[in-house]
Amino acid sequence: MGAILILIAGWIVAGWSSKRVYKLANASEKIDKTLPPIFRKIVKISIMIITFLAVLGNFGVETTSIIAVLGAATLAIGLALQGTLSNVASGVMLLIFRPFSVDDFINVGTISGTVTEIGIFTTTFKTPDGLAIIAPNSKVWGNEITNYSTNDIRRLDLPFGIGYSDDMDKAIEVVSTLITNDGRVLKDPELMVVVNELADSSVNLLARPWCHRSDYWQLKWDMTKRIKEVLDENNISIPFPQRDVHLFQENQKN
Repeated sequence: MGAILILIAGWIVAGWSSKRVYKLANASEKIDKTLPPIFRKIVKISIMIITFLAVLGNFGVETTSIIAVLGAATLAIGLALQGTLSNVASGVMLLIFRPFSVDDFINVGTISGTVTEIGIFTTTFKTPDGLAIIAPNSKVWGNEITNYSTNDIRRLDLPFGIGYSDDMDKAIEVVSTLITNDGRVLKDPELMVVVNELADSSVNLLARPWCHRSDYWQLKWDMTKRIKEVLDENNISIPFPQRDVHLFQENQKN
């Protein structure tokens, strides 16, 4: 009779506790919606295992040996499924800490793409050229993650070169005016156009405007084209690598 009461009580507690955990986890904005069902199952199974051991103890069964066997079995299963469990643990970490979300464009390891799905075992990406890449979560969590979608504004780096005989101040002025007049360029942070390098064949300048993330690529492509055009309009050359070769003729003695 006592064993039946323990079993009933354990079943009730397991059901109530698992539902309570699910409700609390599901109500939290910090916990991904994939996790509450997993938490509910873990709580319910754990309580039922404890209940089962309590029932066996009520019947006079030595539970110490059973616990030892379960521990050994758990260890063996853990070693056999080490890679899989690592992916599960990494998936849970990704869902809890959220270094990225679905629809974010990220770079992780050698993968660059938009996140389309975050699962317990794998994360799925869609690359800019339309490929689907499925990566184990352990590889994702274990690598440095660059999230290009976290911040609303981004900085463009627009390098360009002019000839050594060209007017640097004029080049900076015309490019600054061009970029500043584009409505997609933000006033704050302020645009910066500087002389970046004295290279072998050119004076390399660098323009660094800021824009909203949604304008980044189109602005980059437009500015690359317009910088070339505005330099041409102002007779400022864009040199290409060149090398001077000097030939010397030696007088041959007969």
